[in-house]
Amino acid sequence: MTVLRHVPEFGRRLGVKVWYVPLAVVLFAASFLPAFRSNGTEIGGLPTRPFDALAVVAIALQCFPLAARRRWPVSCLALVAAGFSLDQLRGYHTLAGTALPIALVTVGSYLERNRRPTVLLFSVAYVPLAVALHRIGPGDPVEEFVTFYLALALAWGIGAWLRFARAAEAERRVRVAEDSRTAERTRIARELHDVVTHHVTAMVVQAEAARYLTAAPERLDESLAAVSDTGRRAITDLRHLLDLLNPDHGSETRTPAAGRVLTLVEQTRRAGQPVEFTEEGTPAVSTGSADLVAYRVVQEALTNALKYARGSRTSVQVRHGEKEITVEVGTDGSGGRTEGPGGSGKGLAGLRERVDVLGGEFSAGRRAEDGDFVVRARIPVGGSA
Repeated sequence: MTVLRHVPEFGRRLGVKVWYVPLAVVLFAASFLPAFRSNGTEIGGLPTRPFDALAVVAIALQCFPLAARRRWPVSCLALVAAGFSLDQLRGYHTLAGTALPIALVTVGSYLERNRRPTVLLFSVAYVPLAVALHRIGPGDPVEEFVTFYLALALAWGIGAWLRFARAAEAERRVRVAEDSRTAERTRIARELHDVVTHHVTAMVVQAEAARYLTAAPERLDESLAAVSDTGRRAITDLRHLLDLLNPDHGSETRTPAAGRVLTLVEQTRRAGQPVEFTEEGTPAVSTGSADLVAYRVVQEALTNALKYARGSRTSVQVRHGEKEITVEVGTDGSGGRTEGPGGSGKGLAGLRERVDVLGGEFSAGRRAEDGDFVVRARIPVGGSA
């Protein structure tokens, strides 16, 4: 039992697949069975000869190299071809001749370099074997040797097809992995943009306002408290995001609840932006990712209002339906810029991607009748982004 346990380890050190060892042994043993004896591959028409010591050598050369066919495919093919040549020239016609197409498939499948020289070398080596068999045999037609060569070429072609298929699959897996990494990086960048931009924008606006409140200590204290509160909220959201990126984080995802939209509105009001908030309907019991996406839509729209239309009246409307959540954020007048100078473009474009993933509709632009900038989103509930 101890010896058997060490067989796989010994095979790995030699680069030998253990599964191929039984294949070689079975093929070697089957070549001596009366039912298969002298019923193997036959080309050239030589009369069958009884087995002798050279027959054992020919069978061994054809069978045992198969055990290392993946590690040394060319050496395996050379030994098998030598054994096959001896088999045919002596007229043994053993079952071990089956090893030749197996070796050819292996070389075509696993040989990475010098494939053409290898094909040329073994093709040239086949010619003197065919000539010798034709001369010492009963003179079988040349077409028989050509047909056998084409059969060997087919075995090589099967191996080459397997190699190409394996390479294509490996390339596809690499491409899928790269696409997955790109998508994940994009998602992380979008989350960081949504979380950081809003809070930092609010803090900047509140800090700038505090510079002009030195004559009113009570209002200055209120403004600085708002900055501290916004900073704490930013830290909380960032911790939440980092928890989601942690591989040890559980499968349960914590998303901002619908009630946090009101907190978001209050935070924006404290930053000096007049915001009217209206919420209609009752949130569904299970909304999937719709709650989070609705929250992000409001968050990004209010961030843009703070950055590009500070002080302009802004309205937020959230409607909860049985099958969807509808969000509409409108800003008076000059709130139409979607990105500031040097902006990354991840804001509204990222929102559109979020909504599209859930099968919803998203639009952002000026309203024709009054010129207000309006962000609208219809988000189906129950979907998982």
